[in-house]
Amino acid sequence: KKKIKHADGQFYVLEDNCRVPSGVSYVLGNREIMKRAFPAIFEQVHVRPIYDYPLKLREMLEYLSNAQSPRIVVLTPGIYNSAYFEHAFLAQQMGAELVEGKDLLVENGFCYMRTTKGLEQVDVIYRRVDDEFLDPKVFRKDSVLGVEGVFDAYRRGNIAIANAPGTGVADDKVVYAFMPEIIKYYLDEEPVLPNVPTYLCWRPKDCKYVIENIGKMVVKMANQSGGYGMLMGPSSTEEERKMFITNIQKNPRDYIAQPVMSLSRVPTLIGNDLEGRHVDLRPFVLFANSPSVMPGGLSRVALKKGSLIVNSSQGGGSKDTWVLSQPESEITHA
Repeated sequence: KKKIKHADGQFYVLEDNCRVPSGVSYVLGNREIMKRAFPAIFEQVHVRPIYDYPLKLREMLEYLSNAQSPRIVVLTPGIYNSAYFEHAFLAQQMGAELVEGKDLLVENGFCYMRTTKGLEQVDVIYRRVDDEFLDPKVFRKDSVLGVEGVFDAYRRGNIAIANAPGTGVADDKVVYAFMPEIIKYYLDEEPVLPNVPTYLCWRPKDCKYVIENIGKMVVKMANQSGGYGMLMGPSSTEEERKMFITNIQKNPRDYIAQPVMSLSRVPTLIGNDLEGRHVDLRPFVLFANSPSVMPGGLSRVALKKGSLIVNSSQGGGSKDTWVLSQPESEITHA
């Protein structure tokens, strides 16, 4: 999940990332740099460690397989993917093989990796490839990023894939609007954290409200991410608003809208000065036989003054996130 803290102190869930959640390499990298720069502070305030995340990730992947010593691979789209560093980093930290689709093949319902010693069976794929590119026999026929036949091996139970194909439905911006109802229906519980109020433009009443108040709204394309396909109403031009209104009227199912949330701010070093910048938080959760939440997370910060867009693809930055092992009131300050 991605969370934000409103100016009134309330935390909200902004979106879910269940298909190919990324950014954990920034978390681990930020922590390593901070520990080297400020070792005394870490000892003084008892920041909980996060270095074991790759080990826990591997343990989770091993849990998915029935093999005694499962062979795990990290499937990457390749060196031109923006998150390739993370793919290589996690593979190295887990002791897993980093592979591209061309390195794997499926025979007789089993998946194999090409090696200099011949074919070796693969038991678990930690995939960093979106569903539509995973298997050209099932999804996009023009995909060269996936493995032909891997979905058949997955159906037969001969290989585990994480995260499982189809989990991306929980990432959908339209499904997001129904998550409180889904939690109530299936778990008979109330959400621990509320969602941001969301307007679905395929609903005539919602569509009318969004169009009439578009200058106050954040409008998002349902099938886009990374800050793309989005209109930030208060900072948009009249021409941009007119274009979005036209597009909404043509294809209302493709759009959702939310009120502009006043994100909390954190001190940020800009040049030689500390200035407030807006921030959100992406926690990381692993689930084997029980859930494990990283005692930290990816705090993404909008480096441009006044901006609410924290995506790295749009110029955002990131910060180390501390979870203390004891209450702050018990910490002895120097």
